[in-house]
Amino acid sequence: MRRLKINVRESLRASFKDGVFASLMAGVTDHYVIPFALLLGATVQQVGLVSAFPKLLSSVSQLYAVDAVQRIGGRLKLLTRAVFTQATMLLAIAFLAWIEFPFRVEFLLLLLVFFSISGAMTGPAWGSLMTEYIPKGKRGSYFGWRNRMLGMVNVSSMTAAGLALYWTKELSHVTGFFLIFLVAASCRFVSAGYLAQMSDVPQRRDPASDFTFFDFLAQFKESNFVKFVAYVAGLTFATHLAAPFFVVFMLRDLQFSYLTYMVIQAASIVAGLFALPWWGRHADLVGNVRVLRLSGFLVALTPLFWLLSQNVFYLILVQMLAGFSSSGLTLCGSNFIYDAVTPQKRVRCISYFNVINGTALFFGASLGGFLASRLPPLHGYPILTLFALSALCRLVFYFTLFHRFQEVRHSKEVSIQELFFSVVGVRPLIGVSGDWGDEP
Repeated sequence: MRRLKINVRESLRASFKDGVFASLMAGVTDHYVIPFALLLGATVQQVGLVSAFPKLLSSVSQLYAVDAVQRIGGRLKLLTRAVFTQATMLLAIAFLAWIEFPFRVEFLLLLLVFFSISGAMTGPAWGSLMTEYIPKGKRGSYFGWRNRMLGMVNVSSMTAAGLALYWTKELSHVTGFFLIFLVAASCRFVSAGYLAQMSDVPQRRDPASDFTFFDFLAQFKESNFVKFVAYVAGLTFATHLAAPFFVVFMLRDLQFSYLTYMVIQAASIVAGLFALPWWGRHADLVGNVRVLRLSGFLVALTPLFWLLSQNVFYLILVQMLAGFSSSGLTLCGSNFIYDAVTPQKRVRCISYFNVINGTALFFGASLGGFLASRLPPLHGYPILTLFALSALCRLVFYFTLFHRFQEVRHSKEVSIQELFFSVVGVRPLIGVSGDWGDEP
């Protein structure tokens, strides 16, 4: 037993170090792939494909995640190999900045497909492995703390990348993009090394966990978990009608510099970082479902605020709201999966969740790319009409689906209004005070 505790502690440390370098990479890949595609000459419709097509194929690939774990010989082996492949793809993307040839956008799309598939294969294995280390009652606090720490690394990386592009603009934007993707690739190689230091936990086979994707879908009327998946997928589809095109709107239509773009993006991340421990501690007290309902409603409203003004300082405030709300949705969505699914079914259910969510993302972003230049303008910009359409769809999916799934563990009974006032600090709930900055 003592040996197991030491292995868990060491594995969590190795996982956190892996997360640090993965976040350094993500600070580049999450925020500068679309600007890089625009630099290479991508159209608005191609931006939609760059954002969506890799997600679709990576999602479909997760249908084979369970078989991949079994064939490779364990979750940890799959993780290290997939992360090494990701790093290699980033290295190729870095050198793509220097190479002049036709169809560079299409080649970037191909590299992103392999990058995304490799990353997607890590998700179910990593998620199920981490839940072996962390008790159910501590997951909200732990992942809230972890995500906040790694989010700080992410925003630092994003800021450094934005400054690098700003400082190298006199020399060449190509040089700037080459450098930031080269650093991102190096960080991913390092994170693969730390992943290899984690301890794998053998999984017990359970015949009940061997169900097909279509068996999973057929359970919509009976399964609480499948109804949750439908809720998240609906919001994902509606969100990604607009999500990739905020970047296009800022850089192409409003002509913001990379530095201004970076500041606006950083505002969202920083707000999310401050919100994470609040969301996590509230989720441990009142359950993940109530947080998902509150944060989902706030996420649905966000695009409407982009219609009111294009002032930089105003947009910073809007992005702070976006980061605050989306952090609760992301954190508690993951934790709900961990709570609702038994360990034997976890890899398969996470895979199926990602397949459905990624497919919803693909269709949302693809439809958004098709509509972005075809909708009538609002306040002079067709993309603003797309933002309004996205908000309408988010609200429709929210009110249609948010009551269909229920909490799976014992929690404090509170209303959504009480939760909102507690989260913003107006009327704190009993038992949600204390030092939230300490590592669990």
